[in-house]
Amino acid sequence: MEDAESSVLPPVPVPVGSVGEDDHDQDQESRQSAQLDAEAETEAERPQQKLLRLPLSRIKGLIKADPEVTLASQEAVFAIGKATELFVEVIAKDAYTFALQAKRKTIQRKDLDHAVDAADEFAFLEGTLE
Repeated sequence: MEDAESSVLPPVPVPVGSVGEDDHDQDQESRQSAQLDAEAETEAERPQQKLLRLPLSRIKGLIKADPEVTLASQEAVFAIGKATELFVEVIAKDAYTFALQAKRKTIQRKDLDHAVDAADEFAFLEGTLE
C-alpha cells in the first residue's frame, strides 16, 4: 500500500540544508494525506454524478409538487430519476428511428407520435401530446 501511495506523488526536491529530514517527511506525509482525502471526496461524489444525468434537485421539486406525496427518500428520488432517464432514452431512440426513416436528423413531434403509436409500452401516452 505504501508503494502505491509513493508512486502517486512525485518526489519533491528539497534544497540541501533548508529543511530537516523529519520536517521533510512530515510535510510529504501531510501532502499525501491531503491529496488522498481530496481524491476520496471526489470519488465519493463522482459515482452519483455519473449514474444520473438529470439533476436530483429538479426531480425532488417535481415529487414535492404532487400533493399526494408527503415524503420521499433519497433512494426513491434516485430511482425515479434513473427510470425517467431510461424512459426518455427509449422513446427518443424510437422517435429518432422514425426521423431517420423520413431522412431527417431532427426529432419532431410527429416522430414522437409515431413512436407512441408503434410501441405497446407507450400506449399510456396516447392522447397526451395533443
